[in-house]
This record gives sequence, C-alpha cells and structure tokens, in this order.
Amino acid sequence: MEHINLTTHITGILAIMIFVIAYSVVMIEEFTHLRKSKPVIIAAALIWGVIAFYSSLQPEPFSKEIEEVLEHNIIEFAELFLFLLAAMTYINALQERNVFDVVRYKLISRGFNFRQLFILTGIITFFLSPIADNLTTALVMCSVVLACGKGNTKFLTIGCINIVVAANAGGAFSPFGDITTLMVWQAGIVEFTTFFKLFIPSVVNYIIPASIMYFFIPNEMPNVSSEVVVMKRGGKMIIFLGLLTIFSAVNFHNILHLPPMMGMMFGLGLLGLYSYYLKITFDKKTEETKFDFLRKVSKAEWDTLLFFFGIILSVGGLGFIGYLSAVSEYLYVDLGPTYANTLVGILSAIVDNIPVMFAVITMNPVMNLDQWLLVTLTTGVGGSLLSIGSAAGVALMGQARGYYTFFGHLKWTPVISLGYFASIYTHILLSGISL
Repeated sequence: MEHINLTTHITGILAIMIFVIAYSVVMIEEFTHLRKSKPVIIAAALIWGVIAFYSSLQPEPFSKEIEEVLEHNIIEFAELFLFLLAAMTYINALQERNVFDVVRYKLISRGFNFRQLFILTGIITFFLSPIADNLTTALVMCSVVLACGKGNTKFLTIGCINIVVAANAGGAFSPFGDITTLMVWQAGIVEFTTFFKLFIPSVVNYIIPASIMYFFIPNEMPNVSSEVVVMKRGGKMIIFLGLLTIFSAVNFHNILHLPPMMGMMFGLGLLGLYSYYLKITFDKKTEETKFDFLRKVSKAEWDTLLFFFGIILSVGGLGFIGYLSAVSEYLYVDLGPTYANTLVGILSAIVDNIPVMFAVITMNPVMNLDQWLLVTLTTGVGGSLLSIGSAAGVALMGQARGYYTFFGHLKWTPVISLGYFASIYTHILLSGISL
C-alpha cells in the first residue's frame, strides 16, 4: 500500500483540531484542575477513531495498516510505562522509608540557606541524571526540594524549574539520561561514548538559567525542625536495590540487548520480594506501619503515565496521517539540518520530545554525526522550555502540584531559552558544523 497522506483532507484537519483542543486543555490545567491525562486520552481515541472511520469508507480499507501502526505505538508506550512504573514505585518506597526526609534533614542541619540548597540540588540533579535518567532524578530531587522548602513557595517554584532544566541538561549527554538519547542509541545512530561530546553544551545549558534564577531565590534560612529524622528499617537496602535496578536496566540493554524496562522490572520484582521480607519480620513494638509493596505501586503518578499514553498515541495518529513526515521533510530539505534541529528542539517543548525524536528517527534525514548529536541535544534540553516538554517537567507538575505549574514555568522560559541557544552555539563551535 502507498503512503497515506491525509494532511489536507477533512480527516487530517479534524485530527489536528482534536489534538490542539486537547493540548490547550492541558495547558490550562493550573486553572481548571482537570488532570492532564484526561483530555489527551480522549484525543488519542478520537484521532484513531477518525482515521478508522475514513478507512471504513474506502473501497479498499487499510485497517491492517492502522492495526500495525497502532500496535507499534502501544508497544512503545508499554516499554515507557513499565520503565516509569518501576522507577516511580522505588521513589514511593524511598519516600515511605524516610530516605528523602533524612537527606533534607542532613542538608538543613548543616546550616544551608535556600540559595545554597538551590545550588546543591541543581548540581546533584545534573550529575545524577545521566546515570538514573532525567525523570527518575527529577522525581527524587523534587522530593528533596519539597522537603527542604516547606512553606516557601518562591523557593519551591524556582527550585523545581531548576531541577527540570538540570535533569534535562544532564540527561542529554548520556544514552541513559533521557528516553530520546536512548532512542538514538538503540537506533545505532550514535555510539555510547560519542554522547559525551555533548557534556560542555549541556553544562552551558544548565549554568546560564541557573545563574540568573539564583538571584531570585530568597536569601533566607529554611524552617529547621528540632525533630531528628531517622530512616526506617530497610531504607538502606531499598537504596541498594534501586542502584542495582539502574545497573540492571543499563546492562540488560548494553549486554543482553533487551529493552531497559526489562532490567527495571527485574528490579521491581526484587523490591517486591524484599517487601515480603519486611512484612514477615515486622515488629509491632518498634515499627508503626508495615511496608506494603502494592500500595507503593498504586501511588505511582498515574496521571503522568496515562498522559504519555495519550500523547504517544495521539502523535502516532498524526504521524500516520502524514503530518510528522511533512513537517520533518520541510525542515530538513528547505531549511537545512542546523536550523531544522534547532526548531525541532523548540517543537519538542510543545509536542513532547519523545514523539518528536521518534519522528526524526523515522524520517531519517541525511545528516552527519555532529548534526545527529545536535538534534539529540536540542530535543533533550529543548523540553525544558515548557513544563510539558519533557518527562521530567510533566512528572513534577504532578508531584509538586500547586508549586510547579505550566504558567509558573512559562515565566522563566525567556531565561531558559538563553541557555538553550547558548548550548546550540557551543556545540556548533566545538564541532565545527556550519549554519
């Protein structure tokens, strides 16, 4: 069957209208308090419904092609879903065992003020993200910021924005730092060690907005509680299992050539097994509550996980119609790869970097290695321009609800964009690619 192009047909126009309306509702979540997953789930169903309806009216329906593409999108979501579910469960387990409260207590007890905490959490996020991936790192460090900044809205808002920028910048120079870098590596386009060429541009991307935001952080001390925080039984073991899970995810892919989510699910199983040990050795005299594994699973950010379902399938539908190919073709043929990759990064902040990178890889434009590194950089750090542009931002909108919002982040977009364009310019200077 020939490639389907419905971009100018009423089917395509209706699909794009559905997507725009759904995303508009996502953007005003701060005011409507309607969970962001709901409109995009509906949009995904309607977009594919419109496509299937058009197919049914044709003399030769293309339902088989629809089924193949839809199944491919669902598999993509399933891998992302299981990876994130395991990561979120570990985060919830660590929170319940008071691990982040202990970190917060140790930071505050050393006399750090809000500005020092801002610097520390940002740097830790930047260097942890390439190892633990930007989403997991953002969730962990957001928990620390929320614990440290109780009662100070300004610190919490800017601190969360700083974490999103740092997590995305740190994740851009590692195959395991972001889903987009993982996709490029899995496709065999960029070798493992070659990603580290993006380290300096990533540092530039983080340092510039962080340096400006620093002066807007209250020069005050956090409220110090006299109560000593102690980690619950099993906390250290869960930290070890979490690190083992990350190691497993890396090596399941690197050595066994399996999806990283297999390593994450292996780690989730280990956590479940260890939770059984904690349950059967529970001591009523020394412990208040039992460790409930399934309760930790249930407390995952389901709104975030379902949001990704809606986005991946919605954008997959638009791609099936022909919009993504049309946009990619126009960019890379008419504008050239450097300008195209810069715009792709901006587009990733609006549409989400995962489907955008998937579209670029699918289109497979003729580019040299440095240009592929550039698009890896831009889709990674470009997601920081808006709160909905990256997995880290979307997750923090749920975790830090009321403090980290779409419009709260939007106020700092001009500052973040300075870092975005500076990082691109840095990569151009270091690689010698032409405009």
